[in-house]
Amino acid sequence: MIWDLLGLIVIGLVIGVLARLITPGKQHLGFLGTIALGVVGALIGGIIASLIGSGTIFELNVIGFVVAVVAAVLLVGVAEGISGRSKRGAVR
Repeated sequence: MIWDLLGLIVIGLVIGVLARLITPGKQHLGFLGTIALGVVGALIGGIIASLIGSGTIFELNVIGFVVAVVAAVLLVGVAEGISGRSKRGAVR
């Protein structure tokens, strides 16, 4: 169980970094935010891969990895959109 969680954090970091590299422009996301969005992307990829019968949620497979990266790219875009709106709306 602990190894599954540690593996999820490590793969979340890899997926989060890949998502940030793919997403155009400069992101204002910290290290923990990158890991968090990567973990969420990894979970989404694992769930979708298990739903289509490609393996379990904690298996590293090509379909799950690709879906995880795509999901993380979308999550980075949403996070940047939300943080951009809150910064634009702030009184200076």
